[in-house]
Amino acid sequence: MEPASALSQRGHVPWQGLLLSVSLLTFWSPPTTARLALELMPANATKGKDVLFLVYNQTENLIGYAWFKGPIVNSSRQIASYRIDTQSNATGTAYSGRETIYPNGSLLFQNVTLEDTGSYTLQALNTDLQAELVTGQLRVYPELLKPTITSNTSDPVEHKGPVVFTCESEIQDVTYLWLINSQSVQNSTRLELSEDNRTLTLLNVTRSDTGPYECEIRNPVTAIRSDPFYLNVLYDSPQESSGLSDGAIAGIVIGVLAGIALIATLVYFLYIRKTGGASDQRDLTDHKPSASSHSPGHSDISPNKIDEVAYSSLNFSAQESNKPTSASPSSTATETVYSELKK
Repeated sequence: MEPASALSQRGHVPWQGLLLSVSLLTFWSPPTTARLALELMPANATKGKDVLFLVYNQTENLIGYAWFKGPIVNSSRQIASYRIDTQSNATGTAYSGRETIYPNGSLLFQNVTLEDTGSYTLQALNTDLQAELVTGQLRVYPELLKPTITSNTSDPVEHKGPVVFTCESEIQDVTYLWLINSQSVQNSTRLELSEDNRTLTLLNVTRSDTGPYECEIRNPVTAIRSDPFYLNVLYDSPQESSGLSDGAIAGIVIGVLAGIALIATLVYFLYIRKTGGASDQRDLTDHKPSASSHSPGHSDISPNKIDEVAYSSLNFSAQESNKPTSASPSSTATETVYSELKK
């Protein structure tokens, strides 16, 4: 058999046909001494990033390279090929427009998608029509979005029921990690993690369990944490410490108010009584006849009798004032009346 270079110079066998023929010969051709090597950079890619399939350990007598999508050589799955002697390349049916093949056989894959995940095979053909294959595995992961923390309550009561935290993520196939005060969480007598670590349960709440709580999601490419989540732990509640119901507390309040109202009423009546008695005493003193109006010779009249006479005189004068008179009584009549009263 003539060398492949001679065949191509005479134009009897096209380059694409030659690659297909060699792919069939690969099944029985003995392996070459050089071992072609392939390295993916990076090994795991994030959606939207670029990946380089770096090829090394190439032999010197190579004709060209061809890349295929999948673990085997298949013309319907060919991405691109490169011919060394003419420094030309060609695209295949699996070409997406994002692949670039270089003279050393390396392949640049730009803006990878999740659908690009899978196996990729490189075929290197030498002048002896012997082919060497090497396959690499591309893994593309979605870009992580910040997770959020939800809880069955954000205002738990100290030493009451458990608090359940859940790490919510829009991305599947991630691993979960919990942190409290920036420290990694492990199962304990007070903390319980679900099997997939997505849920954290705080069994016994104390006032020191305010947080911050954070959850982190990871894949082989990257990791991202949620915003801090804090608890408002309630404690020292007056109702709980006294053990009284709402009705009992209302009754106590009403009783206190009633007592205050009763005391205020008693104070008011005592004040009125005191001020009213003082006023009556002043009125009586104002109407009492002075000692100078009595005859100095009547020393046998006691103080009680003087008060009676004065009171009778006062009442008499009041009764007399109610009767209409045409003229003032004479001084003689007044003295006569006064004398009768004294008797």
